Amino acid sequence: MNRRAVSDIVAEREQLVVSVPLAMKRRGGRKEIITPGGQAPESQSHSRTNASLALTIARAHRWRGLLEQGRYRSIRALAGELGVDNSYVARLLRLSLLAPDIVEAILEGTEPSGLSLQKLYRSPMEWERQRQMLNSPLHR
Repeated sequence: MNRRAVSDIVAEREQLVVSVPLAMKRRGGRKEIITPGGQAPESQSHSRTNASLALTIARAHRWRGLLEQGRYRSIRALAGELGVDNSYVARLLRLSLLAPDIVEAILEGTEPSGLSLQKLYRSPMEWERQRQMLNSPLHR
């Protein structure tokens, strides 16, 4: 809106009320506006990757690769080298067993709303059960 239009409205003491139906959803600890069509507004139409989820999944795959290559004999040896607790490494390694479509959705920023590491840590090993538990729209 240009200055003249703003000053005209103020000078005439008119009110402009704009109503837009929308919903707010929490996504990765942030609030996101969802328009009536179920999409983010055009200015936000590109997907936003949850960096924390993506980085943790990448780390899990990296650590799994190191174990499979024989660089470390055990989770304990890997954890000792990294200076972290064994249970932390074991918990992250479970993320390397997520269904490929769930990992893809996380990397593209299209994962189900409210998905967190805590939910992923508790997910079952079977891909179909993961999809069901996470109420994934990817579930077929």
